[in-house]
Parts: sequence; structure tokens; C-alpha cells
Amino acid sequence: MCLGIPGKIMELQEQSSPLMGKVDFGGVIKSVCMTYVPEAKVGDYCLVHVGFAISLMNEEEAIETLTLISEIASMDN
Repeated sequence: MCLGIPGKIMELQEQSSPLMGKVDFGGVIKSVCMTYVPEAKVGDYCLVHVGFAISLMNEEEAIETLTLISEIASMDN
């Protein structure tokens, strides 16, 4: 099983090869390979797995997914 985490694309580095971007994961900004989603734009949400954006998603899906992940994490307490 793998886990993909939604994040908001804050910056695209279109001159880089491979295509890279900065993605915000709730205040933590990471560099992510965007090669698999070349149609991505700043402000889009993407699903990231091991440093690669593997698909785009709408804001509603991203927020719902993050909420569910948060609920699962709180079940540990």
C-alpha cells in the first residue's frame, strides 16, 4: 500500500529538467518532481507520493483527503 499526500503547488520551476515545483503541505514546503503532471499550474492541488506529483486534484478533494488523514492520525491518541 502507498500513501499519497495532497499539497498546493506554490511555484513551478519550468526551466529545470526534470520539471520541478514547490508544494505546500500545510505550511511545510517541499520540492516535488512535476514530470508526471506537466499540465499543472500554480494554485493547483496535486497528490504527491515519494517526492513525485502523480495526479492533480481539485481543492475540495484535497481538503477532504487531508481531513480524513488528520482523523486517522488522531485515532492513535
